[in-house]
Amino acid sequence: MEYRLLGGSGLKVPVLSFGTATFGGSSEFFKGFGDTEASGASRLVDICLDAGLTMFDSADVYSAGRAEEILGQAIRGRRDRVLISTKGTFRSGPGPNDVGSSRHHLIDAVEGSLRRLGTDYIDLYQLHGFDALTPVEETLGTLDDLVRAGKIRYIGCSNFSGWHLMKSLAASETRGLARYVAHQAYYSLVGREFEWELMPLAIDQKVGTVVWSPLGWGRLTGKIRRGAPLPETTRLRTKVVVENGPPVPDELLNRVVDALDAIAKQTAKTVPQIALNWLLQRPTVATLIIGARNEEQLRQNLGAVGWSLTPEQMTALDTASTTTKTYPYWHQASFTERNPPPAWPVGVRS
Repeated sequence: MEYRLLGGSGLKVPVLSFGTATFGGSSEFFKGFGDTEASGASRLVDICLDAGLTMFDSADVYSAGRAEEILGQAIRGRRDRVLISTKGTFRSGPGPNDVGSSRHHLIDAVEGSLRRLGTDYIDLYQLHGFDALTPVEETLGTLDDLVRAGKIRYIGCSNFSGWHLMKSLAASETRGLARYVAHQAYYSLVGREFEWELMPLAIDQKVGTVVWSPLGWGRLTGKIRRGAPLPETTRLRTKVVVENGPPVPDELLNRVVDALDAIAKQTAKTVPQIALNWLLQRPTVATLIIGARNEEQLRQNLGAVGWSLTPEQMTALDTASTTTKTYPYWHQASFTERNPPPAWPVGVRS
């Protein structure tokens, strides 16, 4: 398993992380991801550790905390072998302060995650979304206090806009507070908007990208084909995707799948392995969060590492997945002389 530095920090993380949204399945929403319980989770953790995958991602809202509890049980006795990342900010209770990134809620959220995980520290704690009602100085000051207290080691954010992230980084620098080293963001061959602003920002500010849903909400699992009906068991039929997943035009999806199929014949790799490998060669990407309902899915996703697509294959996928940018990004793309497209900085891989 390859390890990369997480943004501008000294922490090395595996290029694949395991996402625990499949643990618990305590509601209709999360049953769309999976319903793995403790014994099954322990077996999946065994396989991950054997493959060198040592980072596990969760959130306090995954199955109302049940996912964190199951992860805590699965890693019991081997905490020193794993990195734990989890998230807070989203609503976790009925009260007026049971939501957001205020000092009140973040302290409660971190304490709750520590208790459910059965640990006294979290390696990477991320805000699940931006709270526009709480001053960023209050949020970052609270996170800094938690870092100094040893309850959090590194901080990150998730689903931020470019200005959300830049404003926060500026506040950290001005006040000498802990700084976001990671941004957990949606990015895939059928969702490349991340490249327009967040990727250049991440390169400039040395923020590592933690990719969620790298297979485009289940669209790049190899089950979808041009002109064929959706399989009965696909996640695309679940309430999770129908009501919350980003729309993907059929034309774009078909182009990307056709290109993936062609490369699959050239490489003898599967469609999801190729889609994941493409992401691992994109600038700023530190780790991809992969999920799995069972051992077979997990082992297939683990096969995305240890090899690389050729430059020609990368170009074919880039071409198939390119879409028209919105303003001002299409205008900036016409001024490449001074606005070059994102690329790994010379001599840097994360």
